[in-house]
Amino acid sequence: MEITLNGKSALVTGGTRGIGKAIVMLLAKTGCNVAFTYKSSAQVAEALKKDIESLGVKALSIQSDAGNFQSAQTTINQVVEAFGTLDILVNNAGITRDTLLLRMTEEQWDEVLDSNLKSVFNYTKAAAKPMMQKRAGRIINISSIVGLMGNAGQANYAATKAGIIGFTKSIAKEFASRNILVNAIAPGYISTEMTDKLSEDQLKKITDIIPLKKAGAVEDIANAVLFLASDLSGYITGETLKVDGGMAM
Repeated sequence: MEITLNGKSALVTGGTRGIGKAIVMLLAKTGCNVAFTYKSSAQVAEALKKDIESLGVKALSIQSDAGNFQSAQTTINQVVEAFGTLDILVNNAGITRDTLLLRMTEEQWDEVLDSNLKSVFNYTKAAAKPMMQKRAGRIINISSIVGLMGNAGQANYAATKAGIIGFTKSIAKEFASRNILVNAIAPGYISTEMTDKLSEDQLKKITDIIPLKKAGAVEDIANAVLFLASDLSGYITGETLKVDGGMAM
């Protein structure tokens, strides 16, 4: 069955590379008008915008600090003004500042909390108004299996990803009466520009504990987002979908 999102509009935070970019492009290929945020690289954002428009849909690139509440509100307003509405929000923006807890600075803790967790609050709160007005919407939060399992050297990152899961369940209960479905996706080990820097030995240690014995692709996460954004998931809310090759079974 081919999934189409013709006429829908979406916002993907942190959409210029890796998982975010894959989500942006797949949504656009299914007929969805797509806005995305970026933090610094205007040249990369402009190139991606042109790629989206070449698919025959509207595109909007917005420079935004995901951890800033007012910036998130301004972004949502821009999307609604450009597209007329907002049907789908994908909270994907995030960073890592990995180190052992005893070496972790307060700045490293705060930076990750703001970028990964506060950003989800910021954009969800801002998106709630237009979605509630039309009594429909999909909010998809990108968590991580690290939020379920923990991981040494990632206390800050794991805290944010676990927090996203709790946030998702809570907001799903709050928004259900307005037909706004809120779900999370927990990626496992996904091959991206960041993970490509690992050595063969590091990669083998990771894939050895994955039942499918391989890393996932960014398209695997994008496909999960598409499912949750589509009518096929109309009776699913408050769930966390693990896309991890069985790693967190």
